[in-house]
Amino acid sequence: MPNEVNAIKSKRDRNKMKSALHGRNRLLFTVGVSLGMRISDLLTLKVGDLRGKDTLIINEGKTDKKRRIKLNATIRKEVAQLKGVRDDEYLFRSAKGDNRPISRVQAYRILNAAAERAGIADKIGGIGTHTLRKTHGWILHENGVDITRIQAMLNHSSPAITLQYIGITQDEIDDAYEAIEI
Repeated sequence: MPNEVNAIKSKRDRNKMKSALHGRNRLLFTVGVSLGMRISDLLTLKVGDLRGKDTLIINEGKTDKKRRIKLNATIRKEVAQLKGVRDDEYLFRSAKGDNRPISRVQAYRILNAAAERAGIADKIGGIGTHTLRKTHGWILHENGVDITRIQAMLNHSSPAITLQYIGITQDEIDDAYEAIEI
């Protein structure tokens, strides 16, 4: 697995990625990017954690902090469309054995294979499970959300860490300076 993974910054590339995924795997990408959760927390979600709900309340595994997340319309719609799935089943259920979630390694394989099929793997660079969370942060930034709010949402200790995390490059900083006209 590559050490460095990146956000999928282009909406076009995100749509290609979604098109390369189906069923549970597409749901993994959609929910992962929408919620911005760490993969270890994401994979523990059960259908009943989201079905018929407006918010999700979790204790983050890494920080042990309680986090409240508003569920957007896309997630509510996707989960409502799940048929024949009980609330006590894992949202990203493994095909192996009884009601177990897929592993982090399987999630990694799913995302990498989809990036290859979508033709974006080389363009993006490193793709991994953390790509979902980084893409979440990037989309917030792209939509004008203040960096300190993104910092709080991702539970980072400083705005500088958040900027580095979502992949703000020197070229993008230079473009911002060039855009200033007085």
